[in-house]
Amino acid sequence: MKSKMMRRASACLLGAAIAAASGTASAYNLIDENGTELNFDLEVIVGYFSSQETYGNAESKPSWTEAYAKYGLSGSQEMAGGAVYGAASLLSAGAWGDGEASGVTSGNERDTEVEDLYAGFRNDMFDLSIGRQNITLGDGFLMNGDSLNFGDAIDSELSRGGAYWLAARKAFDKTAWLKVGGETGLRSDVFWFESDNKAQGQVEMAGINVEHNSDIGTFGLMYLKGLDTTPTGIAGGAFDNPQRDGQKNISLRYQGNAGVENLFLSAEYVDQTQGNNSADANAWYVEGGWTFADVAWSPSVNYRYSSFDKGYDQLFTGFNRGYGTWFQGEVWANYAAAGPGNTGVDVHHIGVKANPSELLTVGALFFDFEDTSGAAGRSDAQELNLYAEWVVNDNLIISPLLGFFTPDSAASSQGNDDTNTYFQVLAIVPF
Repeated sequence: MKSKMMRRASACLLGAAIAAASGTASAYNLIDENGTELNFDLEVIVGYFSSQETYGNAESKPSWTEAYAKYGLSGSQEMAGGAVYGAASLLSAGAWGDGEASGVTSGNERDTEVEDLYAGFRNDMFDLSIGRQNITLGDGFLMNGDSLNFGDAIDSELSRGGAYWLAARKAFDKTAWLKVGGETGLRSDVFWFESDNKAQGQVEMAGINVEHNSDIGTFGLMYLKGLDTTPTGIAGGAFDNPQRDGQKNISLRYQGNAGVENLFLSAEYVDQTQGNNSADANAWYVEGGWTFADVAWSPSVNYRYSSFDKGYDQLFTGFNRGYGTWFQGEVWANYAAAGPGNTGVDVHHIGVKANPSELLTVGALFFDFEDTSGAAGRSDAQELNLYAEWVVNDNLIISPLLGFFTPDSAASSQGNDDTNTYFQVLAIVPF
């Protein structure tokens, strides 16, 4: 049973923004009696990366290591009418080697900061929490935590510890989050947050999310508005994001199986009105998949088409349900896109996945990037990622990935049109 839990947890633990809930798979119970629960939480991940091409790093073939450890306490106390709960944690992160391929980390970063620090009260009707915490809503298309983790290569003021790909730090600096309703039927979130991330313009935003959950899937509607930004002046103001002051986002989404076993459907549409007289934009995607449950290894096949207007602000998107969401292509999204990947591009994506054993998943992801018009006038490109997720034992998960990225022309990021062979391997250590 524990091994099955760890295999399921591996999908949550991997990626640029590890789900906050993944800590439940790495919790050691200290007290559990008379309605009192206290846990020691530990999350440790190490990643090694190498790229045969560079997209801003001074090294021609950079290789680097990233790691972080998140450690702290969480707990709850039952009381009349509900329970109080909270968490406090520190996060130590670092980078070694040449720095990552786009040149935003140097490989010399080391940092320890407070990550989670929040308290809340919950009962059968609502759940209210305040403090420093991660907020993830829907499919992570707009809201998947404050997970942009720059290093010190551009400016030391941007550094959040150097764990760029691992996206170690995800908690917003200040939050208030009210959840109303249960796991089925109609439910809602009302939330406010303020970021201390200078690479995100230290933005302040608020919103409301309404969902209906049933056997056929989840329908969601979210409204998200920018309230303020703080100019930093770093790199000529490139990270100030003034369009977020007054920005309005309306999102419609669905995810589920429409009542058909083995079917997967997902879609979202975002209408975005910028707050500084910038051109309005929208983004959307549709995805369908099928799992051949009665075939050996239970293979699944998914196809997704996504489209992002030029000038679309991808906000707090991030890794949510596996490789390719919402960092599309390991090389393209993380290094070669020369700015946010999910803007000014249309993407065809095909993913296949299989389970040779209960503890091993293998997969392949293909991306075709078309009509690109991002910050650097990017060219069209294709990328293939081959990966595996192997639960070695209850305390070790290994995930290697091999990528092949081919731009169509020299108009790609940094003028590099060579095919890149990219490799990474992650070691996740649950306790």
